[in-house]
Amino acid sequence: MSSPVTGLHHVTAITGAAQANVDFYAGRLGLRLVKKTVNFDDPGTYHLYYADGDVRPGSVLTFFPWAGAAPGRPGPGETTATAYAVAPGAIDAWQSVFAEAGEDVGERFERFGESGLRLRAPDGLTLEMIETDGADGQWADGPVPVDQALGAFHSVTLCSRAPEATARVLTEAYGYREQGQEDGRIRFVNDTADYARYVDLSCEAVEGAGRNGSGTVHHIAFRVPDDEAELEVREVLLGMGLQPTPQIDRQYFHSVYTREPGGILFEVATDPPGFATDETEAELGRSLQLPPQYEPKRAAIEARLAPLSLPY
Repeated sequence: MSSPVTGLHHVTAITGAAQANVDFYAGRLGLRLVKKTVNFDDPGTYHLYYADGDVRPGSVLTFFPWAGAAPGRPGPGETTATAYAVAPGAIDAWQSVFAEAGEDVGERFERFGESGLRLRAPDGLTLEMIETDGADGQWADGPVPVDQALGAFHSVTLCSRAPEATARVLTEAYGYREQGQEDGRIRFVNDTADYARYVDLSCEAVEGAGRNGSGTVHHIAFRVPDDEAELEVREVLLGMGLQPTPQIDRQYFHSVYTREPGGILFEVATDPPGFATDETEAELGRSLQLPPQYEPKRAAIEARLAPLSLPY
């Protein structure tokens, strides 16, 4: 079914200490920290955003760092893996880097004709790299070579409590179509997306009930070009009997949230206004940015947040 959705926008996960998060995602994986702000619903904690060098929607991985958060466990009703598209040959390069550092080199796999690598981040989050023709990290000046860098997402894997109902939401509200099945995995593709275009349904290797906590995905977001498109999707969701939220201003995009029938929290997020609304492109992620409602409380908020250092 036709929809203004153009693929994935961002993935938001829960993690532990903020500095450890920066050390791994910016330091080890070479992602660009593009926004250092606070959780709008819990301003005493950070909300950290990473992306590729061009800060493209569809490359944005964000975290709620809660120090001392108990480890989570992926299960039904959750996103169980977040996959980046990488250039052919990048997996060999990454495994060499991990091996030289004495770290876990991950588990290789083949899926729908593409080579992949599955990793568990120190916080427990399952990450994948999938080699895709034309993929690159879009950050010529980044700490990782472009032919090895993580850029836009390739896909996410969802473990739904009601796969048929989740598939209906994907196809009827978000414009995806089923592309194929393999080993119990169902792949959906958004044909209007140039990248970050796949969503897989699979509960492979998932045991027992899920538990929200560090190392689990809080929600995934689909991208739309503007407010009008977002409200169009919202009307479709309402017509399907779901209960989407009103549009919410998240400073860098506008959002509508929906808990789909399979238990997974979906968001629709607009491309504008983007991340350069409150700091220059060159200075993204360098200083704490607050939404207007919290600016009068800046001193108190900064006093509660541990300082962060960047590895580049």
